[in-house]
This record gives sequence, structure tokens and C-alpha cells, in this order.
Amino acid sequence: MRRQSGFTIIEIIIVVIILGLLAATALPRFLAITDDAEDASIDGIAGGFASAVGLVRGQWEIDGRPSGNFDTGGGTLSADGTFITVDGVVVGVNAEAGTGIIAGFPTGDSRADTTIADASITHAECLNVLENIMQNAPRAIAQTSPALDLDDLTGFSLFVQEGTGTTNNQCFYYQTNGLAAIPAAGVTTDLNGFTYNPATGAVNVFKNRPN
Repeated sequence: MRRQSGFTIIEIIIVVIILGLLAATALPRFLAITDDAEDASIDGIAGGFASAVGLVRGQWEIDGRPSGNFDTGGGTLSADGTFITVDGVVVGVNAEAGTGIIAGFPTGDSRADTTIADASITHAECLNVLENIMQNAPRAIAQTSPALDLDDLTGFSLFVQEGTGTTNNQCFYYQTNGLAAIPAAGVTTDLNGFTYNPATGAVNVFKNRPN
């Protein structure tokens, strides 16, 4: 009669202990990989966005720094109606410099603005900038009135809203993955994303989500 063999209780306990130790060591590394991937993602999007902003301003320079080249209504041309065309896409730009304002940076497709420093930039125009200047822009949704809730962000990579920055009103692009609530305008605490200041062309990344 053949003897059957198998693992002893001691051997099984040793295997379980080893697996437990491996899991305790590997799990934090996998979590860190997820965090690193999210950080790398927002870095990549912000980098592409910043490059596109530079290309728009470059095109404005090449076009001879146009100002008031589009009638926004009433037959009166003003710098508020300044547009350029980039790869067949019409983009509104800020055409007049002022205190804290540098001309030639994109403000959206629906309008340009000589008073970027005030509260005239809207959520929708921040979204316009993203979608118009970037090729294969990430799927994004802008704040609306009434305000969106978390369910509305499903399937979107970025949540977009206008908010007050340090000097001028800015566009805020929040990474939706990991959001626990709709952020208040201009808040970056415990959040990942980047800001765009259409008065200066500055793009700044914030990565404040706890790991």
C-alpha cells in the first residue's frame, strides 16, 4: 500500500508566514506605484499644456501681434476681439499688456480679454483653452451652475474651474482620480492638478494629495 504524503502543519504555517511577510513588503510598493503614476500623469498633461501655451503665443508673434482683428459685435473692433488660428483652430488671445498682464496668451475660443486681471475669465473659457490648444486633450469637464457633484465627474480625467490665484484670476485643472469632494475654487490643499494664469502664461503644477 502506497503512503500518501503532504505538507505538515509546520510547513503550512511557515509558508503562510512567508506570504504574509511578502505581502507586507510588496503592498506599500504597489500603492506607491499608483501614486507615482498619478503624479507622472499630471506632470505630463501640464507639460503638454505649457508647451501648447508657448506655441499659441509664438503664433501670435509670427502673425505680427494682431489686436482687434475680430468683430465681437456691434461693428466696433477692439482688443477684446483678438484671435489667431493654430492648426485650423481659432483661439482667443489676450492682446493688450497692462499691469501684471503680458499679451499673446490664450484665453479661450469664445473671446479674448484686455482685462485678464479681473474676474472675467469663466469656467467654460478655461475648458476652451485646454481643448483648443492641446492635441488629444484629456477628457475634462468644467464647473457649472448649479455646481457639479462627484458623480458628474465619472469618466473625466480633469475637473476645470476658474478661481482666484495669487495676483490674477486663473484656471485650475484638478485631477479627478482620488477626489473626495468637489474642490472649492482656487483650493489646492490635498489635491493634484495644475494652474494656468492667462495674464502671464504661467503653468504651475501642484501635487498635494496625501500618499
